[in-house]
Amino acid sequence: MSSDPLLAWRNQFPILNKSLYMISHSLGAMPVGVRDSLNTFADMWETRGIRAWEEGWWNMPVTVGDLIGKIIGAGEGEICMQQNVSVSQWIVHSCFDWSARRNKIVSESMNFPTNLYNFHELSGARISLVPSEDGIAIPLEKLLYAIDEDTALVSVSHVLFRSSFLQNLAAIVEKAHRVGAMVCADVYQSAGTVPLDVRALEVDFAVGGSVKWLCGGPGNGYLYVRKDLWPSLRPKLTGWSAHKNPFAFADGPIDYADDIFRFQHGTPAIATMFGGMAGYKIIAEVGVEAISAKSQRQTQRLIGLADEAGFRLNSPRDPAQRGGVVVMDVPNGYQVVKALASRDILVDFRPGAGIRVAPHFYTTDDEVDSVMAEIQATAGAFG
Repeated sequence: MSSDPLLAWRNQFPILNKSLYMISHSLGAMPVGVRDSLNTFADMWETRGIRAWEEGWWNMPVTVGDLIGKIIGAGEGEICMQQNVSVSQWIVHSCFDWSARRNKIVSESMNFPTNLYNFHELSGARISLVPSEDGIAIPLEKLLYAIDEDTALVSVSHVLFRSSFLQNLAAIVEKAHRVGAMVCADVYQSAGTVPLDVRALEVDFAVGGSVKWLCGGPGNGYLYVRKDLWPSLRPKLTGWSAHKNPFAFADGPIDYADDIFRFQHGTPAIATMFGGMAGYKIIAEVGVEAISAKSQRQTQRLIGLADEAGFRLNSPRDPAQRGGVVVMDVPNGYQVVKALASRDILVDFRPGAGIRVAPHFYTTDDEVDSVMAEIQATAGAFG
């Protein structure tokens, strides 16, 4: 263990003491600091009452968003916290006039279902979904071809949840901007394990959440909007906290805030934001470059072990095209995952993909070997 400097943070995650935890792509392990943060929230509510709003609560959607900004390359005040990606996507979509001539939304057929559901509910929008040819990757040339002068928004997953395929955001943004379209990147499956700089990439929007690699728990989504776009965007999904002067409680059409609060809506979820901060601080301190290097090494080892076991790989072999997950087709995969969970060995299963295994920066090399041995033995027990 001592040869791996990232394991210095391992003692910050209590569940690792009793579980073989290889499921951070679904729910990151809880840092010990979460309990203290939630106690701080409770203490403030108990002792400061209504005064807590002006003593920090009101600005938390942005101040907590700044912690995520350090991880994904956003500037201060360029991210606002949301409940989840579904809400963030609806805010983005509500900035567009889908009855206009330019009303096409381009995405991939392997996008996460919540995004696909949202696309199909956009009245007036024309949806172009680029299919996968192998169930793993989306052909870049076909995705770029689908982006044309009728395209209003290109909304793609940075890393596909079923296969861990890493898409070329730079090429997608370049083509979209060349034809006058905007890009929304869902970075849920990449932020915290794949190096990412939203400003350098010039994405127009980025949405994500904290359940996975950021170890920030549920209820902490976030929305990044490119700063120069703010004045021209009028999200229809809005609320009183997006008003320029919310405590004036003015009647009539909203006068949007000039800053990122313009993309807020109702009263923010303060307790969940308190819970998320410990994880964000650790990820930023460890550094995504270091996390990514270790992830590539350990996922490559997983692939080698899967090959030895004779399991078909449903993830890219090239580390440059792979996120932090290895997906393998294991016979009786669902039953295998259930049996492993009963022994505190935690991975997951997705229909049409297989068993997903995900080391994180706190994973030991021995655990990588152990989880594969357990999967192979358990699969063998089912015949």
